[in-house]
Amino acid sequence: MDFVIAVDGTAASGKGTLAAMLAKHYGLPHLDTGLLYRAVGQAVVRAGADLDDAAAGEAAARALDLSRLADPELQSGAAGEAASRVAAHPRVRAALLKLQQDFAAQPGGAVLDGRDIGTVIAPHAPAKLYVDAAVAVRARRRWLQTSARGDARTLEDVTADLRRRDARDAGRETAPLMRAADAVLLDTTEMSISEAADAARRIVEAARVRWLETQRG
Repeated sequence: MDFVIAVDGTAASGKGTLAAMLAKHYGLPHLDTGLLYRAVGQAVVRAGADLDDAAAGEAAARALDLSRLADPELQSGAAGEAASRVAAHPRVRAALLKLQQDFAAQPGGAVLDGRDIGTVIAPHAPAKLYVDAAVAVRARRRWLQTSARGDARTLEDVTADLRRRDARDAGRETAPLMRAADAVLLDTTEMSISEAADAARRIVEAARVRWLETQRG
């Protein structure tokens, strides 16, 4: 395997930002797998289907156009909620599995962030991080982001939404959100983004050194 960095974690923990920074630092392609599920959820809603309909979700996943990942509407709170609901369907996750695994398997390596990268998509990734933070801190971060985009939800609404998503992600039948046994926990509760980025780079660099030693051996 080439050098793959798997970044998992809870919503609004900072994993996406850190994954993008790591990708830039190491010159690797980056996939925010959460956008895949957001795009699928958005497609289901736009088709007038039920987000709890596994067949509708699977059909949207199989017809997914990756060019849609640049749609700014995918960053909305509604898209996040839709993503969490369609991601609960094993058939949706199965439909997106190969796409993600192919991205991870490209020559040179890659950085992927999501909920099941280190456990399902790239279980043999040389570098694994699990990013988390206290729910109150995550909620405030998300609320500041969404408020800046004109979202009228209150901090209380965002907090309740994150708690629902945490419970749904942890209780999924297939690939529930969990820390891989060999993933390093990075708690960003008390960290600024620059402090978290420095900590993430140190974790990955230590993993890269170990990986290089195995390649020489």
